[in-house]
Amino acid sequence: MTQSELAEKIGKERSFISKVEMEESNLTLSTLYDIVTKGLGGKLDIQVQL
Repeated sequence: MTQSELAEKIGKERSFISKVEMEESNLTLSTLYDIVTKGLGGKLDIQVQL
């Protein structure tokens, strides 16, 4: 999948995806969720352990 395809699927700009890949941008949990579920068709499971 190209950056442009992923960006289109999650409603972001291709330049944003590029910045994420280059570790030049931080992700919100909401955006991470969109990338995993909408972009990649996966399931996101986050656990917090204390």
